Amino acid sequence: MSNLKNEVIRAVRLGDSDTGRIVGQSLKKLRELAGLTQKELAARLDISRSSISNIENIGDVHIHSLQRYVAALGATLRIEATFPATEQLANQFNLAFDPDTPDENQLVFPIFGDDIFRRQRDVVLSIRPQYTSKIMEGKKTVELRRRFPISAPRGTVAYIYSTSPERAMVGRAEIADVVKLPIEQIWKKFGKSASIKRSDFYAYFDGLKEGFVLQFTNPQLFPRSLSLSELRDRFDFEPPQSFLYATPILRKALHDEFPNVSY
Repeated sequence: MSNLKNEVIRAVRLGDSDTGRIVGQSLKKLRELAGLTQKELAARLDISRSSISNIENIGDVHIHSLQRYVAALGATLRIEATFPATEQLANQFNLAFDPDTPDENQLVFPIFGDDIFRRQRDVVLSIRPQYTSKIMEGKKTVELRRRFPISAPRGTVAYIYSTSPERAMVGRAEIADVVKLPIEQIWKKFGKSASIKRSDFYAYFDGLKEGFVLQFTNPQLFPRSLSLSELRDRFDFEPPQSFLYATPILRKALHDEFPNVSY
């Protein structure tokens, strides 16, 4: 836990009862993981050791004090509201905001901090190898999704993760537009540019009346692929079933390591 600087720490774990004690235990655990004694943390905060003890034993602490405690560990406090990504909630919250989504099944909104309601970040798309190669060659100009934020800003970057057996991040493309249409209209308008067989198309959208079309532009192959093992080791990355939002550290690494690829 020596590299807590600028990291987000989920310090508060709320239960149905005795919330203060749970908060205090979480803070104590974080302090211990950071390798600090109560006396050392008290010195950083310019308060008494007994005050630290009271916070950790009782957990009755104001948000401002909680923020200072976590900041003294070298971390950043973040409080979030997590919702299931149902169509109704997605429309209600309007995904033009950045919900820091771990996967396509959750909407996570920060309710405390400096990053409330940011614009959407770029996304990572899991795509089969036979399709990723066509995207990089410019032959496949659209990607189909059962679910996707239709309000994604134009120019959003889609990082292409090629699934098994390749299992690597291979390139990027810009999302020129996101269209939501009835399934039959998608096939008529985009079936050819999606480079998919009719049987596979209808199997993919089975059970849905409408689907999403991501229109790609400016596909660019990375000079080297990033394997899944490298992605896990460096970025704690796990490939999504459909899509996820790219973390800032992943985006920065791709930008720094591939300077000849325009962003």
